[in-house]
This record gives sequence, C-alpha cells and structure tokens, in this order.
Amino acid sequence: MPDRDHSAPPQRRILVADDEPHIRRILATFLETSGFIVDEAVDGAKAMELLEGPTRYELALLDIMMPEHSGLEVLAFARRLPHREGLPVVILTAKGQDADREAAFRIGADDFLTKPFSPKKLLARIHELVDTP
Repeated sequence: MPDRDHSAPPQRRILVADDEPHIRRILATFLETSGFIVDEAVDGAKAMELLEGPTRYELALLDIMMPEHSGLEVLAFARRLPHREGLPVVILTAKGQDADREAAFRIGADDFLTKPFSPKKLLARIHELVDTP
C-alpha cells in the first residue's frame, strides 16, 4: 500500500451562489484550478440549505439577485448561524448601487465586488480573507 502524503494541505471549500449558470461555471472552474473545492447553489434557498448544514466552508460568494432569497437575505441568514459566525462572505453583483453596498456591509459582508470583476483580483481577495489567522 503506498504511503499517503500527510504534508499536503487539506482541500478548502467555497460556496458559490449565483443563479446565472455561466457565472457559476466560470467561478467554479477558476477556483477549482486554484485548488479549492466548489459547492454551487442555483438560488438563495439552496445556499441557505448548504450553509445550514455541517460542511465546512472557507468562504461564500453570493450574488445579490437570486430567486427564492437574495444574496443579502442569505448573508443575514448565515450571520445568525453560530457555526457560520466567522465565515468570510463576498457579495458579487451586477447591481452595484450604493444602497446595496451599504446594506451588505451593515449585514456583515467582508467585501462587495461588482460584475464584471477580475478573477485574479477576486482570487487575491479570497486569499486575503481565508489565509489570515
């Protein structure tokens, strides 16, 4: 039986919640090639279901405009869950109004990025949020 490499870092998991399939696919592909495992939610209800469960997430990327529940509603839900208290959340949206930005930060978002966004800048921000002790 071959020896397992115990020095390899554990895979880190990110939740991507966006109702646009092409955005989810782009984010998932980019994040997976960067070493993350990606769970996808097609709407706010699925995102809430995943966040309520026991899976450990390093970070959540939430679109604001989704069916069932908005990204802001999902964010507020996550902030009420004891096991998601310190979960970094980045809001990604095509809707970049100041009121949305202010609401996101008031609810507890860690960052707010408007689409289109630079994948490299997003990845750098993700690393800033998940790699800090």
